[in-house]
Amino acid sequence: MGEIVEELNPLVGDANGDDGHEFENLRKVEIVLKTIGPARPSRLLLPSSIKVRDLRRLISRNDHLPIENLSLILRGNVLCDVKNGDDAYIQLNDGDCLIVAVKPKPPVRDGYDNDDDDDLKFQLPHSSSWWKKRLYSFLHDNLKLPDILLMFIFSLSVKAWALTIIWFILAPIAHRWDLGPLYILGTGFCLILFNLGKRKAGDVSAYSIFNEDFRELPGTLNADRLDRDIRAGQF
Repeated sequence: MGEIVEELNPLVGDANGDDGHEFENLRKVEIVLKTIGPARPSRLLLPSSIKVRDLRRLISRNDHLPIENLSLILRGNVLCDVKNGDDAYIQLNDGDCLIVAVKPKPPVRDGYDNDDDDDLKFQLPHSSSWWKKRLYSFLHDNLKLPDILLMFIFSLSVKAWALTIIWFILAPIAHRWDLGPLYILGTGFCLILFNLGKRKAGDVSAYSIFNEDFRELPGTLNADRLDRDIRAGQF
C-alpha cells in the first residue's frame, strides 16, 4: 500500500495577518513531515531558508499542535529557536525529512501541579548584553551545563569573577612556596570577614558577646537563666 501524502501550503497567510510575502522571493523546497504517533506523513512547501521559530509556528498552526510542547528534529538534531542569543535559521533541501514530536505534559502529583522543576530552570533576561547571550548559548547548548550551575555562574558580579580569577592565579604561587594550607585558611577567613554584613543603629546581635555591655536578647536561655529559674522555684 502506498504512502498517503497530504499537500500543505503554509504560505497563504494566517489569522495573525502574516501573508507570507517575506518568503515569496526565496527558493521553495518540499520536505516530508512525519509526526510521531498515528498521524499520516505529509509534504510541506517551505522556503529554503527559514527561522526555526517560524517553522515551529507554521507546523503548530497547520496540524493544530501545542507550540509550547513541540519538538522538531532535522537530520538527527533537535532544532532550537535561538542560537547565540539570536533567532536560529536552518537551510532546507528538497526531500528533507522533518520529524515532529509532541512532548507529553508531566503528570500531576498528589493533586497539585509540581512547579519545582520550572523554578530551577534558568533563563537569561532579554535585556542582557550580547556577550552574555553568546556565553549562555555556548554553556547551555554546547557544554550542556545544568541550569543550577548556570544560575550560579550568571549570578556572580564582574568583581566576584575578577577576584575568583586572581585567586586561581595566586594559588599555584602559594603552592610553590609551600603556603597552600595558609592560603586556604586565609581565603576562608576573608570570606567570613567580608560577608559579615553591617547592623543598623539600634539592632542587637543574637550573640551577646557582640552587643554593648554583653546585653542579651529577651528570652535567651543560658546557664544564668536556668540558675535564676531554679533559685526562684520555677522548676
